Amino acid sequence: MEHRILDIIHSPRDLDRLSESDLQLLAKEIREFLIKSISKTGGHLSSNLGVVELTLAIHRIFRSPYDKIIWDVGHQSYVHKILTGRKERFDTLRQEDGLCGFPKPKESIHDAFIGGHSSTSISAGYGMAKAMSLKGDSHHVVAVIGDGSYTGGMVYEAMNNAGQSKNNLIVILNQNNMSISKNVGAFAKYLTSIRMKQGYHDFKKSVEKTLDHTPIIGKHLKNSIRSSKSVLKNVLYNSTFFEKMGFSYLGPVDGHDLPTLMEALATAKMMEGPVLVHVDTTKGKGYCYAEENPGAYHGISCFDVETGNPDVAAQDSYSNVFGRALSRFAGTDQSICAITAAMKYGTGLQHFASRYRSRFFDVGIAEQHAVTFACGLASQGMKPVFAVYSSFLQRGYDQIIHDASIEPQHIVLGIDRAGIVGDDGETHQGVFDVSFLSTIPNITIYSPESYAELEMSLQKALYDHDGVVAVRYPRGSEKISHRLVCKDKGNLVFEKKPGKTLVITYGRLTEQVCRAAEDLPNVSVMKLIRITPLPEQALQTAMEYEQIFFFEEGMKNGGIGQQMMCKLYEQGFQGRFQVTAIEGEFIRQGAVEKVFCRYGLDAASIRETIECGGNCEREN
Repeated sequence: MEHRILDIIHSPRDLDRLSESDLQLLAKEIREFLIKSISKTGGHLSSNLGVVELTLAIHRIFRSPYDKIIWDVGHQSYVHKILTGRKERFDTLRQEDGLCGFPKPKESIHDAFIGGHSSTSISAGYGMAKAMSLKGDSHHVVAVIGDGSYTGGMVYEAMNNAGQSKNNLIVILNQNNMSISKNVGAFAKYLTSIRMKQGYHDFKKSVEKTLDHTPIIGKHLKNSIRSSKSVLKNVLYNSTFFEKMGFSYLGPVDGHDLPTLMEALATAKMMEGPVLVHVDTTKGKGYCYAEENPGAYHGISCFDVETGNPDVAAQDSYSNVFGRALSRFAGTDQSICAITAAMKYGTGLQHFASRYRSRFFDVGIAEQHAVTFACGLASQGMKPVFAVYSSFLQRGYDQIIHDASIEPQHIVLGIDRAGIVGDDGETHQGVFDVSFLSTIPNITIYSPESYAELEMSLQKALYDHDGVVAVRYPRGSEKISHRLVCKDKGNLVFEKKPGKTLVITYGRLTEQVCRAAEDLPNVSVMKLIRITPLPEQALQTAMEYEQIFFFEEGMKNGGIGQQMMCKLYEQGFQGRFQVTAIEGEFIRQGAVEKVFCRYGLDAASIRETIECGGNCEREN
């Protein structure tokens, strides 16, 4: 498909020579390109379709990379990437060695700050603006943040700090009323009340009517007001929450009206001190299926453009199995509550939310609050279950230690996306939770392989333990090994063979280990289900072997393999113990299978390691 305007855009400055009608055509061509491209690679569609005009306006008014543009989370940065010379690489989006799905400074000088996690842009932006001011640089920092990210407490910490400055920080609040789950809380209601107010329109009409009856100067003032719509709006809303935080406020602005957007941003650029521009957009704009159901097209796999249907039939997943099991337990136990941090659908809690509304809590993008809120519930006899992605749980680490563990509270952490997640790259890999949780005293961690083990582990977490209990499970669907099926409620499964070699693993990696060892007659295999504390039976059994290989889908330092090795040697183990896991780097994007190969965790590599006695040399 030819794009008359888009094909001649290779840098943001190419926008300068375009007329208003050319910009409108470019917006249309970008949407066509996004839909066609993402249908082949998968990616974040709805959010990017919603910010086409906004991104064009930003790059028309500001001068990247001298002006710094930060995208909060960054999943909505595709248009920015297209305009900054990366259009030709879009067929590699989110693939190994391809274009990242989030801003990445190593990828382009136009990516001012890394993306991936929420609510960080204003803090980073203020730091940049302050540094630029100290160096005498008068350029601006622009932080683009969605209303979903505004539920994160870090936003208010940053605004409270930045609002007292005179630095050139412009925050663009993109209100599309759609984070991954529906926005919640008082602030979301506040934004809606601003957007829905007719005050601006009524005020403007009353002023114009008054000026029409004012002799001599009335007509002149009326014309001035007509040419200063943004200023008028600023006057109207000069007592908003944002201004009380120290930010000048402009808006709400129609996020699909390019001339108005450019006027608002140009006005913000001329103002002194921090400014917030409130923009109203439609998520999924220009693609009917995405507009009708923006959540389904937030992050989507390959799909058919004509019908909007995914290329592959939807499969069951660990997330949905977890959510359904929790709902089933809640049906007979009124004390069970479910908590999400703006990820109801991603974590499978939609089942619980629809049945037990009064016991379901979406706290917004606020993992710290979620953990301590769960502790409060637990202190009064409830059984709270916080379902959260592994990479996002990192943000609640202090609360897990201080609020949940020192004076133990019985809370359950459903750790979704544990292990390697693949396409989303460094910012979303779930490979740190075992290392940072297992060092906390009195915590219990389960890492099941199958759906059946997941349900069993959740039941044990709810009813067999006190204190913090984590149940971790990967993204996607089960690939059960069929050899090491847990037939009781034990903490491990052991397949004994002749010989003195033992292979140990846990979770999803069991399938790779079993494939590697299936025709090795002298290699025994152990699958751990409870990984912290290590089952005493696992330690006793391991002491009988001379050579042990531990394969782990997580970080080597602080992982279960290292911990088990230390315990065995402390107990007098005389054999050889080797751990194969992730070590020394953040995991780049790529399909899970390819990442397994990269780190020696695929079946072929595991077999090679066993057969060569651990003396193989690999390059990542």
